[in-house]
Amino acid sequence: MPTVSSRFAVAPTLPDPAPLRRSAGRRLAWLLALAVGAVVVSAASVAFGTRDVSITEIVSAFSGGTGVGEAAVLARIPRTVLGLVVGAALAMAGLTMQAVTRNPLADPGILGVSAGASLAVVTGIAFFGLSSSLGFMGFAIVGAAVAAVFVYVVGSLGRGGATPLKLALAGAATTAAFGSLSSAILLPRVDLLEVFRFWQIGGIGGATWERVQIVLPVLAAGALVCVLCSRGMNSLALGDDVATGLGEHVGRTRLVASPGAVVLVGAATAVAGPIAFVGLVVPHVCRLLVGTDHRWLVPFSALGGGVLLVGADVVGRLIARPTEVEVGILTALIGAPFFIWIVRRQKVREL
Repeated sequence: MPTVSSRFAVAPTLPDPAPLRRSAGRRLAWLLALAVGAVVVSAASVAFGTRDVSITEIVSAFSGGTGVGEAAVLARIPRTVLGLVVGAALAMAGLTMQAVTRNPLADPGILGVSAGASLAVVTGIAFFGLSSSLGFMGFAIVGAAVAAVFVYVVGSLGRGGATPLKLALAGAATTAAFGSLSSAILLPRVDLLEVFRFWQIGGIGGATWERVQIVLPVLAAGALVCVLCSRGMNSLALGDDVATGLGEHVGRTRLVASPGAVVLVGAATAVAGPIAFVGLVVPHVCRLLVGTDHRWLVPFSALGGGVLLVGADVVGRLIARPTEVEVGILTALIGAPFFIWIVRRQKVREL
């Protein structure tokens, strides 16, 4: 016989899916906006520079034209493509480092990973006669890996383990030390110093289709690793104990995701030099737009990084004509205030 409580019990209701639909819709809208932004900055990168070109010259360049304007267009296309892929690589690497270390300050430049890649390339050229693009990438990836391990070990010393503040300080010290070593190697070699003076600042002005074709498969491999680890990175954000309780292999996720980030940083640094703060700024902005789900953050960061780097490159070409301001300088001008804001607002404890 049914009881009074059972007769008057309220049937369970399913959660309203409208908020989820709105959330997914908003994410798709932002994704479309970023895609449109990538198209806009790419078009601007092709059209503007030390010599502006017209729409007619752009169309003529794709039709086989051989004028001065057409030659400028054809030279800017690989530069634009390289800016998109390098920006995407640095942003995804920064996002992955922030997830793996649970450190809101993690960035390839701040943690010394880019400086390690730079030092390895300079060492390879000065002492081993390194000259091929593949050799550059190999040395850069090894240098980035050594720097990442070194900074993590130093930041883990003492009580509390690898806290965000200790990692940031270890990374800053490592960046300064590796930068000094690079300068010490280059200073006695005037020929190398002239070649790498602008490379050390960070830029994409020397892009060619050959460099794009060589670096693209390596960056694609690193990006694939980050994409495959995106679900695991969601678990890491909950803390190691909770992630382990949910069945996530914390050590395996870190062991797989970290090399993906290192490969992205090393390859990007080899072709564009050490460009800082892209991996810091873009992931934080993307979190404000789409939340903390790394399955969304990885593609958003890739698009956002490409837009930021190509946009900064266009601005650098326009504000100092007929010369250029290297993109590494502009990203530092954007990223340094952002870094200070994160330190002040997030208390640098954990994500």
